[in-house]
Amino acid sequence: MASPIAPVANFATQVYAVADAEIRKLRHDPSELLTRAIQPVIWLVLFGEVMAQVRGLASGNGPYLDFLAPGILAQSVLFAAIFYGIAAIWERDLGVLHRYMVSPAPRSALVIGKAVSSAVRGLSQAAMVYLLALLLGIAVDLNPLRLLAAIVMIALGSGLFSTFSLIIACIVRTRERFMGIGQVLTMPIFFASNAIYPIDIMPNWLKVVSLANPLTYQVDALRALMLTGGVSRYGLAVDFIVLAAIAAAMTVIAARIYPRLTM
Repeated sequence: MASPIAPVANFATQVYAVADAEIRKLRHDPSELLTRAIQPVIWLVLFGEVMAQVRGLASGNGPYLDFLAPGILAQSVLFAAIFYGIAAIWERDLGVLHRYMVSPAPRSALVIGKAVSSAVRGLSQAAMVYLLALLLGIAVDLNPLRLLAAIVMIALGSGLFSTFSLIIACIVRTRERFMGIGQVLTMPIFFASNAIYPIDIMPNWLKVVSLANPLTYQVDALRALMLTGGVSRYGLAVDFIVLAAIAAAMTVIAARIYPRLTM
């Protein structure tokens, strides 16, 4: 009699195989991580240090640079994940995607495997931002439990946005269209969140938009977990539930339309 655990173990093995294949690409060419590390440096060292000198700038109860750091962490994860779908288009053009499609792995395993590999990339970005924040004297909380919770939130956000990116790739199906849409989406998602300014100073219509923006909840959670004495506006449980629910919905949608990319 087959063990009831066998299907779960088989699914996990398939997810791992896809994720491992994606992560191997990163190990062979780690220059991407170094290139992406430049962006948070610019935001924190240039933008953050300059804006911190602006008197009366709303930043909660602490220094503006402390307020900004979790937002830039979430931003770096977003910007890396939102263009993840273009890799799927390259895979289709190289014939790799067709091999995935004829494999016995369910579509959901393919999607989750890619999301896991994106989460690994996101965590490598996070490590760089944490290090930079420490060098800048930001009050970073290194409590192991908070670090573990931050890892969960970073992985959820990265998986969510990479899966969203995969959905876009399945719809547009060309690199040129994908890059155009990706450029259009990243800035509104970033600026319609609490990443660089508090929600309280937003106009009412933007407050409504920010509440529908998953990046808002990721930043809110990271602000509570990354900073010493940090507080979540919505509560960590709410942040987690919102991110997990949207990530699950994105995974279901991506798994259903993934075969369209080969058409």
